[in-house]
Amino acid sequence: MRDAVNASEAGEASGRRSAKLGLLIVTVTLLWGANWPAMKLAVQEFEPWTFRVVSVLGAGLTLLLLAGLRGERIRMDRRLIAPHLAISLAGVTLWHMLTAFGLLYTGSGRAAIIAFTMPLWATLLSILFLGERPTVALGLALLLGMCGLAVLLGPEVGRVGEAPLGALLILAAAIVWAIQTVATKAYDWRIGTMALSAWQLLAGGLPILAVWLWWGAWPDPSRVSSTGVFALLYVVFVALVFCFTTFLRIVRLLPAIAASLSTLAIPVVGVASSAWLLNEPIGMRELVALLLVVAAIGLVLLPRARTPRSG
Repeated sequence: MRDAVNASEAGEASGRRSAKLGLLIVTVTLLWGANWPAMKLAVQEFEPWTFRVVSVLGAGLTLLLLAGLRGERIRMDRRLIAPHLAISLAGVTLWHMLTAFGLLYTGSGRAAIIAFTMPLWATLLSILFLGERPTVALGLALLLGMCGLAVLLGPEVGRVGEAPLGALLILAAAIVWAIQTVATKAYDWRIGTMALSAWQLLAGGLPILAVWLWWGAWPDPSRVSSTGVFALLYVVFVALVFCFTTFLRIVRLLPAIAASLSTLAIPVVGVASSAWLLNEPIGMRELVALLLVVAAIGLVLLPRARTPRSG
């Protein structure tokens, strides 16, 4: 009898954790999806290096302050500093600069679709480095995802112009984000998620700051509007302080593949919000690519749904 009661209580607790995790995923999906048109607006008024210095370091300092106020453990073990710096370079420095420059050459809706092929690359890396076993469903999902990417980019690859450059920069950003996701999962960081987010942003932001200071790309106040300032603030406090930290929390709770797949609906919001806010056209290629990518990620997610682990 007692065992039955304990099992029932454990099931209810698991259900509550799953519901909370689901709510976090939905919230991140909506807010991170809307971040793509916000970034597009910001880089049109702020030079990319300036935009990323303010957004990345501003968010990192804010998170470090919040972590301290919450009483989180902030000090990182010395043995983890080297992998932390490598992960920050990939997932923060490279991701933020590749997306900032990529958005100069391609639409934010299309960039969102390409960026969120990340789960496909994370799946491959998880198989190679975390011991995940490939399945027939996984192989089919990867094939669908690659087909979606080919539909979206195929006609442009052979052209000489701005669009292929933007697409390739965003694709590179998707790959380094996958590296960050899998590598973050591979270590027991022994600090709070908010503190971990802060240190990743600060460590990854320092190289951006160094280049910005050397380059001397100071902002031109005459080009900045209230819309640009609002977009920048959205990126700092919504996309980075909240969404980035919440995603790292999801990564720590779920297996690497499942965590990366939790982003599957974000490009849908990115495309829709870009069409609404920026009047970017949605063509048949974008729709077909989007459907293929979502189908690919969903095919892997459904059979691999698991009860989240504590952490």
